[in-house]
Amino acid sequence: MAYENYKGIDSVTVADVEALGIPSELAGEIHKKLTRIVRNYGSTTPQTWHHISKELLSPKLPFSLHQMMYYGCYKDFGPDPPAWLPDQKNAGLTNIGQLLERRGKEFLGSNYEDPISSFSDFQRFSVSEPEVYWKTILEEMNVSFSVPPECILRESPSHPGGQWLPGARVNPAKNCLSFRKRTLSDVAIVWRSEGNDEALVEKMTLKELCESVWAVAYALETLGLEKGSAIAIDMPMDVNSVVIYLAIVLAGYVVVSIADSFAPREISTRLMLSKAKAIFTQDFIFRGDKKIPLYSRVVDARSPTAIVIPNRASSLSIQLRDGDISWPDFLERVKDSRGLEFVAVEQPITAFTNILFSSGTTGEPKAIPWSLLSPFKAAADGWCHMDIKKGDVVAWPTNLGWMMGPWLVYASLLNGASIALYNGSPLGSGFAKFVQDAKVTMLGVIPSIVRTWKAKNSPDGFDWSTIRCFGSTGEASSVDEYLWLMGRAEYKPIIEYCGGTEIGGSFVSGSLLQPQSLAAFSTAVMGCSLHILGDDGLPIPSDVPGIGELALGPLMFGASSTLLNADHNEIYFKGMPVLNGKVLRRHGDVFERTSKGYYHAHGRADDTMNLGGIKVSSLEIERICNAADENILETAAVGVPPAGGGPEKLVIAVVFKDSDNLEHNLDTLMISFNTALQRKLNPLFKVSSIVPLPSLPRTATNKVMRRVLRQQFSQADQGSKL
Repeated sequence: MAYENYKGIDSVTVADVEALGIPSELAGEIHKKLTRIVRNYGSTTPQTWHHISKELLSPKLPFSLHQMMYYGCYKDFGPDPPAWLPDQKNAGLTNIGQLLERRGKEFLGSNYEDPISSFSDFQRFSVSEPEVYWKTILEEMNVSFSVPPECILRESPSHPGGQWLPGARVNPAKNCLSFRKRTLSDVAIVWRSEGNDEALVEKMTLKELCESVWAVAYALETLGLEKGSAIAIDMPMDVNSVVIYLAIVLAGYVVVSIADSFAPREISTRLMLSKAKAIFTQDFIFRGDKKIPLYSRVVDARSPTAIVIPNRASSLSIQLRDGDISWPDFLERVKDSRGLEFVAVEQPITAFTNILFSSGTTGEPKAIPWSLLSPFKAAADGWCHMDIKKGDVVAWPTNLGWMMGPWLVYASLLNGASIALYNGSPLGSGFAKFVQDAKVTMLGVIPSIVRTWKAKNSPDGFDWSTIRCFGSTGEASSVDEYLWLMGRAEYKPIIEYCGGTEIGGSFVSGSLLQPQSLAAFSTAVMGCSLHILGDDGLPIPSDVPGIGELALGPLMFGASSTLLNADHNEIYFKGMPVLNGKVLRRHGDVFERTSKGYYHAHGRADDTMNLGGIKVSSLEIERICNAADENILETAAVGVPPAGGGPEKLVIAVVFKDSDNLEHNLDTLMISFNTALQRKLNPLFKVSSIVPLPSLPRTATNKVMRRVLRQQFSQADQGSKL
């Protein structure tokens, strides 16, 4: 949404407010409040917007008023206007704020001022003093080791990422079930199934969770597998899959994460790469009125022994293969052990606990093992950046096949919070009502979900005021869509969160101790250093704005050190520049550091295109095209090499909200795209063609597969269809 389309707020009249469909009397009251705020704080300051968002706007008022206020306030502000500001009182109540109030001077000496002013110094401290920092964070999270580490970090030329917590033995699931942060009667999981939206939210206490996990762990022992064997989970993320996940880890086995959307071939690939010895799955998945087979896909993948859970009935209605086991029969094996504590299998810190997979958009997916460090990296990110703590209720629509599934388990339970699970589609009003009824305090999203919510107005009429903050990951977000999202929860902050499966969490994020700008990251994650590579392949100075491929400092707690089916060193370290005697770690994303110190993601380095000799990221073009017409749901921009050679042609795939009268609209839309791109990006850019699609191809982790589109469009171009 262009700021130039709006008046400055000091020029807004009562008539302007009335024109948005607001009754005259209410419009007068709004204008009176606005006049008072502008008089007190000016017309273009962050404090002005802060008071407008807290005192004037509400979810019940038209979003067009929110837009008028935000874009009008920041019309002449420049880049990265803050949509949310921290205050000292609430900052001091955060996890990091409380830690700094107690020990800030110990960590930072005379440079320490207060949690807000000193946050950036503390982030740098977390990188320069990993021994002190990580010892402190593990203590703050009450992590219990059966054998404590010899030290926090041992650096070695043969281990470019360092050796973390050497000598330690631990079990992450045991820590999740610990009583050290809560009582047995505290709620650990809340959930509801789609279609039961008027029913009470179901709850599982910590005591009930412990007993359920212990029972499954005992039943796992009856399979006769060696410790360290891989056991797959291919099912939706519900209370059963969380119990199974924790039981596999508690009993000393390795979880293999498989998304429930995968076809048999993809399931088979992941089972073979991980050498899984068993798999947990469901008979069917219900999505609205649809009944989607799952067990049959697992059978077609020629899986090992399957333990099959009935979705909504107490017993299975399908015939199982010989050797497969129904969930009731599986639990019946250990009925005499119910209620007995299972003694956790404590393992060396380097042992695998979870095998996850890269998206696999081209060729075989990378098989990425999480060591026992990774769960604590995920939890530390939640503790530091989303401020997750005892009493929180954390929801994030996801799946155990994506790293955010295990992240949700660990970031919630290791920090004493409750997990909130909705068994069904998160796109409709049922999920919005669940957020209200479960009293969710931290709601995680991906931008495409928010886009659908906004188009359908799914949260309308529901109270999201318990939310303390949002988290967002998975793809680049939109300023306008996230302004709308903040407005649904009385302008609570959105913490952007970008990382990777091989990181165990994030490397760049936001913080409740810093001003947050929409669709931007405010800080490197605690314990991480970021380096933007210039055209010469070397890092540009950390205080200089710039754009380029992102490299990471190699000493990252919880990051991968091996791959099951590829050379880890070749993929992440070979050919990378050396900084201060340490080779940097490759990530592959293009990032921009702005003049105000924020970071913007510009997609994968291989999602850039060359238009007439000018390199540009797909995301830059898509942000502009998405705002070009109100009927656009989303776009994907790809550069297509012409069949006869020459410069790449810019092709835009478009998903429309309403697909009627497309032929007439495409001509008009082509003009709108070119006008906007040439005005806002480069006067030489020109869209070659527009391709309407019912949806964009995506990976299981919801990333747009632009390579697939590029390949399709290239083939079409060779056939003269573009």
